[in-house]
Amino acid sequence: MPKKRHQTKYSKPPSVAPPSLSSSSSSQANSGRHARSVNELLADMRRSRLNPHAVQASSQLAPSVPPSIREILQIPETPAPPPRRPQRQRRDVNGRRIPPGPPPPRSWLSLHQPVHAPATSEDSTVGRMQRWPLPGMYHPDDGSLVDILLRRIAADWPAQREWNRFYLYTLPSRMKTALLYNVSILYRPGLSVEDLKLVLMGPPQSELAQYGIAMPDAGILNEDMFYLDLTGLVGQGVSLKAIGDLLFPATDVSDRDLQESWDAPEPSIGPSQLVPNLTHLSLAVSPGATHPPYWRHLLSISTKMGSLTHLNISGWPAPSLTPNAMLAKVVSSTTGRTSNYGGTNPYSHILDDDWSEAVLVLRRLSKALYRLEYLDLTGCGDWLPALRKEAESEDTQISVDWASDWGKITTLKLCSGYVADVDSTAQLTRLWQWKHQAVAVEKHIIAQRAGRGRFINVEMDILVDEPRVANAG
Repeated sequence: MPKKRHQTKYSKPPSVAPPSLSSSSSSQANSGRHARSVNELLADMRRSRLNPHAVQASSQLAPSVPPSIREILQIPETPAPPPRRPQRQRRDVNGRRIPPGPPPPRSWLSLHQPVHAPATSEDSTVGRMQRWPLPGMYHPDDGSLVDILLRRIAADWPAQREWNRFYLYTLPSRMKTALLYNVSILYRPGLSVEDLKLVLMGPPQSELAQYGIAMPDAGILNEDMFYLDLTGLVGQGVSLKAIGDLLFPATDVSDRDLQESWDAPEPSIGPSQLVPNLTHLSLAVSPGATHPPYWRHLLSISTKMGSLTHLNISGWPAPSLTPNAMLAKVVSSTTGRTSNYGGTNPYSHILDDDWSEAVLVLRRLSKALYRLEYLDLTGCGDWLPALRKEAESEDTQISVDWASDWGKITTLKLCSGYVADVDSTAQLTRLWQWKHQAVAVEKHIIAQRAGRGRFINVEMDILVDEPRVANAG
């Protein structure tokens, strides 16, 4: 037989009052309809304890009365609201505003760097020479996301150039410039010509064809690129001639097919320049470079860089067309006399004060780069006299023309580049000799321009104590 089921009534206390109490509860509800519940009272008490000014603030939120009616009814004037608390702007030590929110964890900022990625700063050093970036070049803010990413890519450059080889050349131009700058600093082996091709031109056409990607036009791809920092690239097994062949590729017109019609459109030959609108270029050399650059290569590509306005050749040796023939001698077949093979011998600058070859080289460079406004010669103190000396050419005295050829230069950096503490008298004496030569160059330029050229700012070292043995010549 099925079990009998008894449904118990009111097994749980009901939330609604029984009907017998409906009359009394309705009367109490009518009397205390506007009364607040216990929970509301407790919540108000908690809020008042947390904020003791809450009661005072609630009393001040009374409805306002127009001034005319307030004067008739003699109602006291409503007190003005308290002033807002001034918002404290969070700023770092440099005065920049800190992004809102909590600071990032230390694990985000303390990225692991490989052994070949030394710690650097904005005014970083290469060896013992201080370097300054090109003025106006894009640099992300220190500690920003872009800065962290670029430094991370540069520190892990061997893996990144293989993994992202199909994406690096698609970066914006200013990102390419900042990436090349960071790679030249953080990656100890430095940039190579292949790295430069990968960033500026992309992978070879054979690799792009495997994925159905068209070869980009380098002239259009880099038309908005104005800065190129190749510091350290020259002198580390990469010749300036190879860089010139990359930036200014030769166009071969001998293999062009004959056109079927005289009015057929001319086929595209390709860009004459990899970076057609280049205005800022850095070819600075690191101290102790195994392969010093050649001035004849710079003179060769300078004729193709007429739009250049800013040039950095820090750390370059003395201007010479035959630097390897300084010790070479030749014997005349007619007279039997011995003479120097090159234009400069080991004693030309020290004993003879002969700067003829250096002056001729600088004069040729000034005529090619006549639009220069900024010239950085940091670490070139040994041949600063060539900037003001005269040389004989076809029975005439010539020198670097600072009034016409380089009359637009307004900033000339003649710093020594030393960043370590000078602990010997010989080093301090040498720095003071360079300082005196820089002052002499500044006076020579001002006297040569004499109001014809622009005002020039010659930047040099700030030295305090001059040793007595220093020669002011």
